[in-house]
Amino acid sequence: MILAVWLLSLPFRLLAALGVRRSVILACLFVLAVTACGVAEDLGLLEPPARAAPAHQPATSCRPTPTRAAVADVPRSYLRLYCQAGARYRVPWSVLAAIGKVESDHGRTRLPGVRSGSNWAGACGPMQIGCVPGSKAGNAWARYGHGRPHDPAAAIPAAARYLVDHGARHDLDRALFAYNHSRAYVAKVNQLAGRYAQGGGRR
Repeated sequence: MILAVWLLSLPFRLLAALGVRRSVILACLFVLAVTACGVAEDLGLLEPPARAAPAHQPATSCRPTPTRAAVADVPRSYLRLYCQAGARYRVPWSVLAAIGKVESDHGRTRLPGVRSGSNWAGACGPMQIGCVPGSKAGNAWARYGHGRPHDPAAAIPAAARYLVDHGARHDLDRALFAYNHSRAYVAKVNQLAGRYAQGGGRR
């Protein structure tokens, strides 16, 4: 290390011997140091200085506002996607988030079909939409999905389109039952949606 510093200092010693002003040498050293730090950061050899983390703000399109429980439980990227899809398709974002929680813990579970492939029933992705022709879950993805079912940016809008097509704007419980033929499932989704959105989750 000492040898490397000595070798790097040789050109500047030479400049000093030639009568170049110290201010010029210091300016060159500063530019060299800044450049070296930038290169080291780009190569992952140097961690950038810590910055104060901004306060966690929910996505502005979320109406009603997410509760503290939602902000604590739902990853920020997923929360934004739920809110965007809810606003676009006029489906409560909190219901989409509740489906995502029940089906895959917002993509965090390691169960088959969530991150790749399909599960035993033929469902895929974080929203567990049927994606295998002839399977128990069917192939709803062919009608409602665009892109990859394992990509939350594609899966969440597909779930919203599915709910709308099954009457969510008039009878949300009926649409949820179509999504998963279980009254217990409908009750669980409604319970979670109520925890996620201020004032309840069905507006």
